[in-house]
Amino acid sequence: MRVNLTVNGRPQQADDVWEGESLLYVLRERLGLPGSKNACEQGECGSCTVRLDGVPVCSCLVAAGQAEGREVVTVEGLADLAGRRAEGGELAPVQQAFIDAGAVQCGFCTPGLLVAADEMLERNPNPSDEDIREALSGNLCRCTGYEKIMDAVRLAAARQQEAV
Repeated sequence: MRVNLTVNGRPQQADDVWEGESLLYVLRERLGLPGSKNACEQGECGSCTVRLDGVPVCSCLVAAGQAEGREVVTVEGLADLAGRRAEGGELAPVQQAFIDAGAVQCGFCTPGLLVAADEMLERNPNPSDEDIREALSGNLCRCTGYEKIMDAVRLAAARQQEAV
């Protein structure tokens, strides 16, 4: 089957997709977007999180055909979200905050954490620590101990508040 979808603001098409193929596989292997990571393949770790019509989902659990005609945003597209187009290849604010706070270690969980954090900050620009924990609860990290991740999201929120 053919799947037509919008990925990071651009119309995309994947041909010869088989019925059981995941959105994650289509993104990584057919569309050349390796940012979303393939780890547990069971929706438990969050490393494959993307936004599907604005909602964070584990792309390993979404059949590619379910994305027909829908909009997907991957970690590669965070800086390109409408209204926040980065100039000169700049990173999205949450991406820069993760770097500045030292929240990126091995990097395997980072794409999913970034997508989930970005969506939460869009919805709730002044989150409490409880809000942050809830938004990131579906994302597992084995390296950081989460404190630097919390620091990064707090930093991104503070920077957003300063920019307003």
